Amino acid sequence: MSLRRIYSDQRLCAGTVTVLRGDAANHVLRVLRLRRGDRLVVFDGSGTDFDAGIIGLGRDEVQLEVGPGRGIHSETPLAVTLFQGISRGPRMDTVIQKATELGVARIQPVLTARGVVRLDGDGAGRKREHWQRVAVAAAEQSGRSRVPEVAEPGPLEVLVPASTAHPTRLQLDPQGEPVRALGALAGPVALLVGPEGGLSEAEVRLAADFGYRRLRLGPRILRTETAPLAALAVLQFVAGDLG
Repeated sequence: MSLRRIYSDQRLCAGTVTVLRGDAANHVLRVLRLRRGDRLVVFDGSGTDFDAGIIGLGRDEVQLEVGPGRGIHSETPLAVTLFQGISRGPRMDTVIQKATELGVARIQPVLTARGVVRLDGDGAGRKREHWQRVAVAAAEQSGRSRVPEVAEPGPLEVLVPASTAHPTRLQLDPQGEPVRALGALAGPVALLVGPEGGLSEAEVRLAADFGYRRLRLGPRILRTETAPLAALAVLQFVAGDLG
């Protein structure tokens, strides 16, 4: 049976002792129910997996002896930042989980005109922390060597003008160009996807003014949790690691 991978927010080094706390320790102690002497794999996002053994257990911490490391080559050459309109309930969790599995480099939650979720400062911070935990769990499960950052939510009218450092900028739009017109991609890529009600006409125009090509994914209307995943799969096939 393969060993469970656990993300450590502390830098790891072979031959040292490290301590897991917080969500990582809770997962080991209360979900996996591992004990002293059990083995697992830990990674810190630097591109290396380390074999490790549990040498001590506390109420809220796990002591590990870190063993040899091995390089993990699981990252795509195409860096995509997903600008995702915030949606209700589990939809946003699904997008973050599956986008992480598909190799997204960064996730930027976006507040839009038609979005039904409204977040104040404290609420936005709590949501971001929750979404980051979803990304960590997905990276652990999928064998990724790096965990994508989930950024603080922000308004579209601020984020779109600030995203022009991405050479390729795309927005999903049922009235856009067919995906076959995409052509060669220059990364990093910014991918903008609306919430349940889509982007408003003003938001579509604003994004277009800042160089976002309008791209459609076939003749059907995709749900907000389906569209970014289909688009990421296409992009990874065209210029990433799925082709």
